Amino acid sequence: MSAWDIFVRQFVELQGYKLVLSGLLNTVIIAVFGLLIGFVIGSLVAVVKTMPTTKKPLVYVLQKIGDLYVTVFRGTPMVVQLLIIHFVLFPLMGVNFRNIVVSNDFVINGVVVEAVIAFALNSGAYISEIMRAGISAVDKGQFKAGRALGLSYSRTMVSIVLPQAFKNVLPTLGNEFITLIKETSVAGFITVVDLTRAFQAMANSTLEYVVPYLVLAAFYLVIVILITLLVKLLEKRFKHA
Repeated sequence: MSAWDIFVRQFVELQGYKLVLSGLLNTVIIAVFGLLIGFVIGSLVAVVKTMPTTKKPLVYVLQKIGDLYVTVFRGTPMVVQLLIIHFVLFPLMGVNFRNIVVSNDFVINGVVVEAVIAFALNSGAYISEIMRAGISAVDKGQFKAGRALGLSYSRTMVSIVLPQAFKNVLPTLGNEFITLIKETSVAGFITVVDLTRAFQAMANSTLEYVVPYLVLAAFYLVIVILITLLVKLLEKRFKHA
């Protein structure tokens, strides 16, 4: 049987495309929402870590908490964090996410929500360091100018510093998104039917592994290329903004 015949059998005759589309959707949901939530978490941690600590013990304590958070999530594997959150943390807290029914044909499984939280916390640790570097790269005169105009510290940071920091680190954020997309392949450890698990199930059902896994690699490659093009377009747009 040729590779094309195997492809047609698995994807069309056995309707494997339905499983692949479901897995692709879960992968995109986990990566996109993980990045967005992680960006919010990372930006907050970065702002706290760049605040002056003079006569502000609360800021010092928050910075130490931020350092601990970054150290833990950057120092342990993503799959370990995922397993601890799913099998240890949420059960101890009595948290059980229910399926989110968007429509009759679109239901987000509860474990997908857990995966989003796990990936967001992991991504937030990396993004915090990315944003901290971006904030440090902004000329200090920008901040002083905002304060001279009567803006508060938070207003100056949100309106003047953070937008410039975002422009500085956009390529690095794009790389983080690419990493996040590829790391979603471990979501299957908590029974999430992501892109990788969908192709594994398809291959196991027919015991034909070569074609499914080559197509899986092609899927990830296309996704990464699309993200790279999107980041380049955003770079050009912000460059002339």
